[in-house]
Amino acid sequence: MRGVDKQAIERHAAVRFRSEYHYALFEYWRSAKLLRWLDQAGVGRLGHVLDDGCGGGGMCVSLAEETDRVVGIDLEDRFADAGTRLARELAVRNVTFVRADGCRLPFPDGTFDTVLSHAVIEHVGGYAAYLDEARRVMRPGGHMFLQTAPYLSPHGSHLPRFKAPVPLHLLVGRRAAFAAARWVAVNRPQWFEAPPEGSSFLTAARRGEHKVDDVLYRVTVRSLRRSIRDAGFRIVREDLKISGIARRWLPARVTAWLPETPFARDVLVTNMEYLLAA
Repeated sequence: MRGVDKQAIERHAAVRFRSEYHYALFEYWRSAKLLRWLDQAGVGRLGHVLDDGCGGGGMCVSLAEETDRVVGIDLEDRFADAGTRLARELAVRNVTFVRADGCRLPFPDGTFDTVLSHAVIEHVGGYAAYLDEARRVMRPGGHMFLQTAPYLSPHGSHLPRFKAPVPLHLLVGRRAAFAAARWVAVNRPQWFEAPPEGSSFLTAARRGEHKVDDVLYRVTVRSLRRSIRDAGFRIVREDLKISGIARRWLPARVTAWLPETPFARDVLVTNMEYLLAA
């Protein structure tokens, strides 16, 4: 999946919480953005790949179409009727799924050429062990791709957006904002900008379940840089994407300073992408 099809990504994003299979389809189409980024970063051959927290497994299927071998791991077997089904439908045979803990990987040292972590580390309480294990299973000369977002940013907060653009988590704190979002999902779902099947809050409410806060590592730019360094990685490339609102309303010289401006960057950086080497 090399071509970035924005319409397909948006279409699948709108229904990604309908089922694990739908989420896998969304991951499959979205993975083209990751492949494009890796190409731009100068990563040629991916080789033997570990998707270190694969979720539904759609990204694994897409990557397997482009490289030698892909292994996807996740704490829950979310891939059982999702990634495995998609791989079967697309006749992709060089992908394997394993139920495993990223903090205790069941693989020997130096097993993989490329380790991928896309929107995972913020959900890992033992993030230091997670990074240590990723480095351990990486071969000499290999790379790790790491993507996340600061938890104070709209994207990194993992909270649904209200139609009224109010950054509730910045005004009342995360715990209160999370509780408010859960209440709105049950009682006033029309207040959210998200489509009915494009929000995990709305999906949980519709099923009569309580959405649990799964942001366990409250990522900041500074803390993630430190964690990367402590795990023994070297940053080959760092891309910090500034929010579109900031780029529209602030002078270019100001947005250029934001990645190195404490607190402001954790609010206005919406995406952090790293290419790491040992």
